[in-house]
This record gives sequence, C-alpha cells and structure tokens, in this order.
Amino acid sequence: MDETWTTDEYGSSHEGHVGVLLEDGSVPEPVYFDSGSGSGGQTVSYWSIYDGRRPRRPRAAVLRAVCSCGWTGPEHPLDWRTIGEQPLREAGLDEADACEDDWDEHTVQVEATTVPLPAGVTELLGQLEQEIEKLAKSSPVAAVKAARRLEITAIRIAHWPAHDTRHDLTAEQAGAALGLSPAAARSLLARYGGWSPYH
Repeated sequence: MDETWTTDEYGSSHEGHVGVLLEDGSVPEPVYFDSGSGSGGQTVSYWSIYDGRRPRRPRAAVLRAVCSCGWTGPEHPLDWRTIGEQPLREAGLDEADACEDDWDEHTVQVEATTVPLPAGVTELLGQLEQEIEKLAKSSPVAAVKAARRLEITAIRIAHWPAHDTRHDLTAEQAGAALGLSPAAARSLLARYGGWSPYH
C-alpha cells in the first residue's frame, strides 16, 4: 500500500493517507528514528509503526483516512486481541485498505461539488485521450507530438478564461469550483493566465 494517495486532477489539494488515533482519541506525534551514524535521523508517521512495542512508539487504536483538505474518514478500530504479536503492517492491512476506499469515495464526492463540464466536452476529451493512446502504440514520438500540441492548445484557450476567473472569483471560490486548494487554484490560474502566482 502506498504511503499517500493522490489523483492526477486534484494532486496535493486532496492528498490522502492512513491516519492514526490513540486510545485516548489523540493523534500521535511522528516517531523519531536515529540513523545511528551520528548525522541525525528522520521522523516517520506511517500508520504501521504505531504498534506500541518500543519506547516512544504508542499503540494505534484506530485507523482512519485523512486528506490534506482537512477531511477525515470513518474510524476503523484495530483489534489487538486478534493482532497479538503479528506485525501491524500485515495484521492491520484490511483496516488500512478500508481507509483508502473511504478516501476514494471522498474524491468522488469532491468531484460532485466541482463545476460540471458539458457532456459533449467530457466525451470529446475522452475520445482524444483514446486516440492518442492508440497512436502511441504505432508511433510513440507522434503521440508525444500530439500531447505537446494538446498542451499548447490548453495554454492558449485557457488564457483569457483564467483572467476572467481571476476577476470574477476569489481564490477560495475558484478552488472550490476546481476541487483545488486556494493556493493550487491561484497557481493554476497564474500558469494559464501568464502572471506570477505571487502577485
């Protein structure tokens, strides 16, 4: 299982992972691992390290999906009587998989709240993707050229809509319509509109 989950469309605006709650309902601090080489170490917060079997490594009571947007999924309790001495990464895998399923459903719900595209546009984009994928089988370099043309077209046709969106909506409103964080929406509009995202 991956440590974090993202989608191509939403990226870091909706980055998910398995979160941990302790018996008292608190979120544990990251665990520090000393490299042993004298050059420092690293902190880790991956769910399976919270097995309570070493000092300063508390035992997870619940797993739940967590998203960078602030959303959290339903709780999936860990049954330590069943887990026993098994490695948590193996014994808790069903609960962790359930967390990923919850996050997948969250991204579906996010999509439902974004500005809808006309069915004809969605269909044309799907057809174009299929045609380029077919082209890639016979001529990969031609597929690259097609993708490059698509990239150029996207930048050209989005230029003035990006300016209009910047004028009409706040970054928060644009982000909600696109399923992105305000910062990501601001960056996207700046890239399409040709201005600095810091202005």
